[in-house]
Amino acid sequence: MNDIQLFLAHAIQLEKESARRYEELAEAMQSLGSTEVAEFFRQMAHYSRLHLKEAMQRGGFHDLPKLAPDAYEWPEGTSPEAAAWAGADGFMDVSGALDLALDGERRSCDYYRAIAERTPDPEVKRMAEAFAEEEAEHVAQLEAWRSRSAKN
Repeated sequence: MNDIQLFLAHAIQLEKESARRYEELAEAMQSLGSTEVAEFFRQMAHYSRLHLKEAMQRGGFHDLPKLAPDAYEWPEGTSPEAAAWAGADGFMDVSGALDLALDGERRSCDYYRAIAERTPDPEVKRMAEAFAEEEAEHVAQLEAWRSRSAKN
């Protein structure tokens, strides 16, 4: 990917999906009575919305950019955040929810790293590296929650 606007359109879509996923996970955890985990997922949704806003500002977008479905360059044909997402259900436990979120964050981190490694555009490279770093922080947070959850 060698166009900053196209890169940012992808990042915006990815963060939009991430925020929606975290909100669904928060609701599922709230219904289980796992208030603390639900609040963590709400916080993660908030971070996704902040990243979305940042990407829109960097790209100078006033509205969400709209690309035709075939214009997106996703691994496996779908965004990293949606790739393993089947939705939260009433049977999902805390461990399953954390695993699902962790999978999405790892895929997103790998996606941005791959772009940073392959792009000839220095601006795309710089931004992809920064976004990968943010996703790596999310991975670390989720791993900590998963470890904490396994001890309880």
